[in-house]
Amino acid sequence: MISPASDMQMLPRWRAFISEYNLSPLQSEQFQTYLKMVQEHNELINLTAITDTENIIASHFQDSLALSKFIDCNKLTMIADVGTGGGFPGIPLKIAFPHLRVVLIEVTKKKIEFLNTVISTLKLEGIHVQDIDWRTFIRKTDEPIDLFVSRASLHTDELMRMFKENCVYRTRQLVYWASQEWQLTSIEKPYFVKEASYMIMQKKRRFIFFAHPAA
Repeated sequence: MISPASDMQMLPRWRAFISEYNLSPLQSEQFQTYLKMVQEHNELINLTAITDTENIIASHFQDSLALSKFIDCNKLTMIADVGTGGGFPGIPLKIAFPHLRVVLIEVTKKKIEFLNTVISTLKLEGIHVQDIDWRTFIRKTDEPIDLFVSRASLHTDELMRMFKENCVYRTRQLVYWASQEWQLTSIEKPYFVKEASYMIMQKKRRFIFFAHPAA
């Protein structure tokens, strides 16, 4: 479980995280509150299999913000997090880049309630939950989203539906958090742009970038 506030400052991984992303005292407090909420609510609903403090910092917070090493998030206006679950990566990105407007796409009622509680508790503005499934979202919404992100919540062949010719989001970019075992298939190949590797706790991770070839 989470350490008291003073003890958190003693954790090397916490200090490194705060320093690496140049987080303000307010952002640090928001991340710490969020971490505590994840741990407390995880006992009631299945948010994550990762529950200890250091692993949440690394595998959820650092892993979410690693995107900013490959994309200039300061130039983005709005992102959508597909199948956000406990709010990763959407909420960490919102905390680190407060200007971002964020859509959290999630269909599980208990997770939706948790996400709304986090948004309210952290006093986050410009972020909301869309409680509809992915196919319905890309068919019935039209939001000014710059970038879609997905941390392995849906299979990539399902995510490729956004690039269909009749979809309003077909010209937007998608970034997928992938394991080392993930392999490109014929369905995804036409939209594959590049991949980028990074390390989290000595574990190699990958970002897979997708876009419509005509975009």
